[in-house]
Amino acid sequence: MDAYRIYLDVCCLNRPFDDLSQDRIHFESDAVLSILSRCESGIWSLVSSEIVDLELTKLTNFDKQKKVQKLCMLSVDKLILNKKSENRARFFQKYGMKIMDSLHLAIAESDQVDVILTTDDIFLKKAKNMKLSIKIENPVTWLMEVLGNE
Repeated sequence: MDAYRIYLDVCCLNRPFDDLSQDRIHFESDAVLSILSRCESGIWSLVSSEIVDLELTKLTNFDKQKKVQKLCMLSVDKLILNKKSENRARFFQKYGMKIMDSLHLAIAESDQVDVILTTDDIFLKKAKNMKLSIKIENPVTWLMEVLGNE
């Protein structure tokens, strides 16, 4: 099994703390927790960024914010925004991507992580319509694919 470097956006990191009464949210939560478990055991590597940290400061639910920050402590690397990734984010924004999504994507792409995972359908759709050097997926889809290839 490959030692994947995985970047979870804030939507993914929040998912285990969302209302799990909907099947989709429950499945995504389970997938995120499974991925984080593999990161915690050293099978895969969680990569975070200063963009994740910035977005977390904007959460108004402080209990959820603390829980997500605790998950971020599993990361083995924190990516820092640079001029190249700032310019790439501006490029993504020209094609309608939200600022924070464009920054997540640009910083993860510039550091060549293996995959960025998101539960945000709009972000996923916009990113999939672009020519990227990084894979972007929903955590359930990606985990099923990776585990199916073992």
